[in-house]
Amino acid sequence: MRCTIGIPASLGYFSFFPFWATFFEKLGCKVVVSGDTTKQILDWGVAETVSDACIPIKVYHGHVVSLIDRCDYLFVPRLVSLNRMVTFCPKFLGLPDMIRHTVQNLPPLLEVVIDWKQGWSFNWQQWQRAGQILGFNSHSIAAAYWHAARSQASFEHRMLTLPPSAVVPVLKGQHHETPPGGKLNIAVLGYPYQIYDQYVSVGLLHKLSSLGAEIWTMERVPSRTLTQCYPRYFPKRLFWYFSDKVIRASIFYLNQPWLDGIIHITAFGCGPDAMVDKLMELEAQKRNTIPFMSVAIDEHTGEAGMLTRLEAFVDMIRFRRAAG
Repeated sequence: MRCTIGIPASLGYFSFFPFWATFFEKLGCKVVVSGDTTKQILDWGVAETVSDACIPIKVYHGHVVSLIDRCDYLFVPRLVSLNRMVTFCPKFLGLPDMIRHTVQNLPPLLEVVIDWKQGWSFNWQQWQRAGQILGFNSHSIAAAYWHAARSQASFEHRMLTLPPSAVVPVLKGQHHETPPGGKLNIAVLGYPYQIYDQYVSVGLLHKLSSLGAEIWTMERVPSRTLTQCYPRYFPKRLFWYFSDKVIRASIFYLNQPWLDGIIHITAFGCGPDAMVDKLMELEAQKRNTIPFMSVAIDEHTGEAGMLTRLEAFVDMIRFRRAAG
């Protein structure tokens, strides 16, 4: 009987799931995803973590709890680096250790260290080791890895034109309808696991779309463009991977004459985000032409309060347009 691999639908799921799912499925494993975030999942996570953990960590723990009795192995990668320049946030670096020492009655953890600072060979060996733990030979593992890389590349290419509201349906393999373009162009920037998790972001993407906005995210900017974005604005890169991408995307959008506003989604208590948010605010103030709003989220964020802020922001943009 083929084994079942459980994948929590949080953190890296929103960026790298196509690779992970394809790799295990091509080996012949069954992939089980924890599903959408709910109040129950968040409550489980809050009960398992320390009180000052950020909401993404609380949510991830809740997804892990929901998978305990549904899989043979729980896939918890240790994300370190995707290039030689920047590193993932500490919560990614220590994720397997956090899960192992906080959640009880876990199935065996399948841990893969993803660190491209150590080169392709190291990363290939990590995936080869994971496949061997599951009982597969090198030929099968190599074929699965090749298919996974192609699936990930295809997903990232689609993200360039995919409306943000369609990202999660695509990850689930569902059909999506492309909504008509809105009259307002608003960039929504932040970490993918905060923006695309509709429970965590309190449905922000759908609310903005209903208010007539076309939404732009950092995933809709080509990687090469992001890489070239801000050498003349800052003396060096930000140290953290997603923080670096967010600030680069903000510089790109701030220089687009068609953009009407920027919203930064930040998790309450996130240290790297505090610096990113201030840098974005200062860059927006220098131009004084594009409205900027920061929205902090945690487990207490309310839907009504979020909608009120979004409505006020959109109304302000429309008033600015009318004033000429």
